[in-house]
Amino acid sequence: MTQFYDARGNIYGVVSPATLREAGIDLPASATECASSRKAWSKAAIALCCDWPEGQRPPNSKSHRSDGLLIGPFQNSPPFDVLIVNTDGTLAERSGNGLTIFSQALTEQALMPEQGARLSVHHDKGDALQTSVKPAEVEGVNGFWLDLGQPEFGADAVGAQNIQSGEFNGRAVSRVRPLAQLDPTWNHSQFVRIGNPHCVTLLTEVGALPSNEQMRESPLSEGLTRIAYAMPTGEGDPCPAGVNLQWAVRESEQRIVARVFERGEGPTASSGTSASAVACAAWRVGWVDAGEVHVVMPGGTAPILLEEEHAELIGVRLFGTAQLMG
Repeated sequence: MTQFYDARGNIYGVVSPATLREAGIDLPASATECASSRKAWSKAAIALCCDWPEGQRPPNSKSHRSDGLLIGPFQNSPPFDVLIVNTDGTLAERSGNGLTIFSQALTEQALMPEQGARLSVHHDKGDALQTSVKPAEVEGVNGFWLDLGQPEFGADAVGAQNIQSGEFNGRAVSRVRPLAQLDPTWNHSQFVRIGNPHCVTLLTEVGALPSNEQMRESPLSEGLTRIAYAMPTGEGDPCPAGVNLQWAVRESEQRIVARVFERGEGPTASSGTSASAVACAAWRVGWVDAGEVHVVMPGGTAPILLEEEHAELIGVRLFGTAQLMG
């Protein structure tokens, strides 16, 4: 019923609206109606599609068999509507790996045109978010370029409140008090909106990056959840709508190492929009130049293309590839 795909260690289930209705999920006809009524059906859909079958959950694994659920397409020709459901039942505005996986699923269903298509992600936080996707080959690997548009920077871009100013590498950054309280070295952050809201904390040593295992353990897990998740699961501090958290270190020229803690999900092996936000933050503080940037995460390395004009980032593209899991 649900097919699972892997994109750099990020796993999503893909299911059609018709399949969910046949299984008894009361899903409205359109993606717009589904998004506005998500509280009525999303947790049931996650339980049906993403919960581990009885007795099959591996030791020390995450509580769900995937990082989320992609529902779509709602059409047989482009543009395609899709819903990105986090495992806590909330809806995401965008997921780079998720849209890569959805594009691969469309390709296998013979629905993806050679010239690409526009994907429209419906959610309950505003208007649907558009992403243009184009099939491509990079270094012998078939995948897709996702056009993520122009990033926005700063506390206002993500709705952050009670933020102090600071400086890192001679550039203006933010000090997020709840993060600094968890670890005094987490004192320099750059807010980035690239569809989703992100908070990239800048560090100076790879050894200072938190591991996914550490982020799953108490009390760090509870502290990060309070920051990243919106109420009632978290406290939405400093962003009432929640924020994705990243930590980044410059490893070498045009190469950044990162870790990710997503709102609605927790620590993840990789995240396409998080990798894009890390590349944008690295550009903002002078770590990298525009052009190709590689962001290294536990699940793999994401190639990012940054386009600059008149000392401003005007476009971000992410390359992704995905495989159907057996």
